Amino acid sequence: MLPPVDLRPPFNITRSSHVRLTVADLAESRNFYVNVLGLVVTEEDDGTCYLRGLSEACHHSLVLEQDESGGGSCKRIGFRVFFDEDLDIAYDFFRARELPAAWVDVPHQGRTLHVSDPIGTPLELCATMETRPRLHIDFELHKGAHAQRLDHFQTFAPDTYALCAFYGELGFRNSEYIAHGDKLLSAFMYRKGTCLDLAIVENAGPALHHFAYTVSESRDIFTACDFAGNLGYGDSVERGPGRHGPGGMLFAYLRDPDGHRVEVFNSHYQTIDTEIEPVRWDAASLSTNARWGFPALEKWYFEASSFVGVPRIPPAEKPNPMTLERFLLEQSAH
Repeated sequence: MLPPVDLRPPFNITRSSHVRLTVADLAESRNFYVNVLGLVVTEEDDGTCYLRGLSEACHHSLVLEQDESGGGSCKRIGFRVFFDEDLDIAYDFFRARELPAAWVDVPHQGRTLHVSDPIGTPLELCATMETRPRLHIDFELHKGAHAQRLDHFQTFAPDTYALCAFYGELGFRNSEYIAHGDKLLSAFMYRKGTCLDLAIVENAGPALHHFAYTVSESRDIFTACDFAGNLGYGDSVERGPGRHGPGGMLFAYLRDPDGHRVEVFNSHYQTIDTEIEPVRWDAASLSTNARWGFPALEKWYFEASSFVGVPRIPPAEKPNPMTLERFLLEQSAH
């Protein structure tokens, strides 16, 4: 059912690190992330805003870049490697597989490598980043939902199994997965020893479905929704609050002014030990959507941020999830 995992991969990716988004109105997007989610601005200029969570010491986990032609795309998702030498090994790894790999200069980061996975997902790898003081106990500075740290990404891929196999070569293990019979539909993969760094869901991809920040208290999830409503972003609360089946965390999903989807959730369990087996979920069960509450709207399953300049490839079979629209229609028929 699941492809093998290399527990001693050629180079050591340690965690999901940062995401780069294009936005149409930098000031509006800054307002959303600072006053609704509670991120803090590390640095900014006329065209770029660098943000981080309250418990993050590294310079940025979210980079917003003004795009005069209109925002709404993702430039890259970033991962950290442990040693600088891991970057050289990664460069050779991707080039040997005839996948893109190029050295780039990126502000506030050490040596940085741009690569792409087999379906074209643009990745950014670095080993070091400038640091700033953590602000998690500077309570007088806290705003919004008090977002703590970037935790994971969820992406679309036309073939979950094939892409899961690739990331398995890089040492990504599976905490949980969703399957229909023998077909793998969603894989929840990790490097840092919790449930998740990268979720792969079968759909037209590559595309970024969402990125997620942890919060310290369950009430902070409701606070995100309250601040969104009070600050004019009430319609951006797309799903939740609710509780996931996979991972078991409380959550809410919001859409930023450009339509990028961000999740706030209350963290999850550890998966460090090698004897822990992945948990299988049946795609036919409503519990994969949430342990309580209604299924998500159809747009939650199909809308996502495209990667700049990367075409999306449709899956062999279009997904058929239990959407809220379909659920209500079936309920009304009874």
